[in-house]
Amino acid sequence: MKIEEVLAFLEEHSSEKYKKNVVKLGIPETETIGVATADLRKLAKKMPKEKVFIQALWSTGYHECKILAVLAMRPEDFSGQELTDFMEDIHSWDLCDLFCKSVLIEQADYEARIKNWVKEERLYYKRAAFTLIASTSTHAALTDEEISSHLELIKENSADDRLLVKKAVSWALRELGKTNEEAKEKSIATATWLTNQESKAQQWIGKDALKELLLLVKVSGRSRLISSKSKMGQELQK
Repeated sequence: MKIEEVLAFLEEHSSEKYKKNVVKLGIPETETIGVATADLRKLAKKMPKEKVFIQALWSTGYHECKILAVLAMRPEDFSGQELTDFMEDIHSWDLCDLFCKSVLIEQADYEARIKNWVKEERLYYKRAAFTLIASTSTHAALTDEEISSHLELIKENSADDRLLVKKAVSWALRELGKTNEEAKEKSIATATWLTNQESKAQQWIGKDALKELLLLVKVSGRSRLISSKSKMGQELQK
């Protein structure tokens, strides 16, 4: 498959509806084609996984091509610097989250990225730090020390009033709380602490996280806690 074939597929499956949705994310209209995520995932399964192809796809500048590149990317093929270069071209929360969950979390240095980026002022780097924290809870078994360390980072770096950051912090806090019962209690304590701070952003994060954290329950056959109000939670508790 060639880049031209990918672009032809995207044009064939584009729609004004999806293009408007992408533009709402902050992507310039000239950098989006407007294709549903479901169609992108289908195409990604058929695409070459070679590094040169992935780089060329990313270089088109189209939002959809960057998503396809991440979906088809083999993390081990890229150096840390190359991944950092990709990060420079991320300008939307959906691509940021996908890149973190699919690629960066697979790198040996993801913890270093968390610690460096959590203090960043640049929006998507800051969000990426918390997205990576959220991803750690499903990527590998976390120790109590690691959970406590991540919660401390949340307490120290959550006074950012930007909505995309606040939502990512709340997500990280909630995901850590799903790890086990002890992590749940620590996350609830952190969320409660946040609600009592002067920062409006921290108050918002704490209240938002508690909406789910207080409802987390242990169900038979699952290692992670889930919300008692979710459909699965209600069914598994019967």
